[in-house]
Amino acid sequence: MQVIENLKVKEKVYIEKLENGLTVMIIPKKDIQKKYVIWGTKYGSNESTFVVPGETEPIEVPKGVAHFLEHKMFEQENGTNSLDVLTSLGVNANAYTTNDHTAYLFEGIDNFYEALDELMDYVQHPYFTDENVEKEKGIIGQEIMMYDDYPEWRVYLNTLEAMYHEHPVKLDITGTIETISHIDKDVLYKCYNTFYNPSNMVMVVCGDFVPEDLLKEIKKRLVDKKANGEIKRIYPEEPETIVKERIEQKMQVSIPLYTIGIKVKPLQEDEKVKNHLAISILLDLIFGKSSELYRKLYDAGIIYGTPSQDFEFAKEYAHIILTGQANDPEKVYEEFKKTVANYKENGIKQEDFERIKKSLYGNYVKEYDDVADTARMFLADSFKGINSFDYLEEIDTINLEYIEQILKDVFKEDKMVISIVRN
Repeated sequence: MQVIENLKVKEKVYIEKLENGLTVMIIPKKDIQKKYVIWGTKYGSNESTFVVPGETEPIEVPKGVAHFLEHKMFEQENGTNSLDVLTSLGVNANAYTTNDHTAYLFEGIDNFYEALDELMDYVQHPYFTDENVEKEKGIIGQEIMMYDDYPEWRVYLNTLEAMYHEHPVKLDITGTIETISHIDKDVLYKCYNTFYNPSNMVMVVCGDFVPEDLLKEIKKRLVDKKANGEIKRIYPEEPETIVKERIEQKMQVSIPLYTIGIKVKPLQEDEKVKNHLAISILLDLIFGKSSELYRKLYDAGIIYGTPSQDFEFAKEYAHIILTGQANDPEKVYEEFKKTVANYKENGIKQEDFERIKKSLYGNYVKEYDDVADTARMFLADSFKGINSFDYLEEIDTINLEYIEQILKDVFKEDKMVISIVRN
């Protein structure tokens, strides 16, 4: 078992790649009562065209299959629902689908191994019938319509549509009522057998465990399944340009919502952690709670609270997302662009850079205080080819010169868009 230690946070991660290809990561937390396990597959909403290992021709499945599969995995052949079983054991269980992975999880204090039995049983034993698939279409259809009525979701999706011409990251994770109508049990089994192979999966467990003992318990619960070959994922070619700079939708909102998006070139493998850190520092510097832009717009009564900031990336795409509420979204966008231009022209103060860098480092350290935050971080990062400890090490290598270079390379006005939802 490989052991990686980070002395800065005094944490270790034990990593074992099993014979069937499954990667298990165990992060022991001595004397912590809560235990958390998350089991993920590198299969999200972006994967709708792919070549199954051992085959040569690509297949295309309807949009929304990954999310549909996540919903269907809980239903068992004996008539039980695994979510109900886990709840009855006193653990908090859930699942989620993103653009690049799907995950099943639970957290609790007692009955850990009984809950692990259930988790590993239902994830390894899908049960799809014509009847239960049709029934699920109605349930997911209602979910799709519900999200269509959420202004916060629409303002975000519209931003992606303004940035991306072809890449499926711009599509709703759930698919549409039209696309899910084409899903049947054969499609679900095909995608399950392709993407839910152990060699495409990672399990992360965090809590008070002896890693070697826990690993034996996990192995006992694995079904006998061989590693498959590489899954060839096919994506349409995406231009570097944006689709359009501005997109607006009318919905029932008391205060207009806005999202500023910046389309970024896909990150180089050896620079992705450093790029991510630098962009996080720049976002806080430009529009964080201590920034001049935030104070100016807040004092003028234009914005309400600090905008949420996110940098989303995978191998084939990357983008920045800033979302908030404002009486005058156009003014926010205009002032944001002015602030970026000003920093490019006049540079960034060393003391501002150092302050925000220290704050960001503190935020990363705090992630390790909670077993759920720690486990989810290691899972998501592993699917990007990153060990989460890398962020704590790489931050020391970032200097002001590097930050200013990223500012010029990434915060380009011709790659910026604004999405607005107003009444």
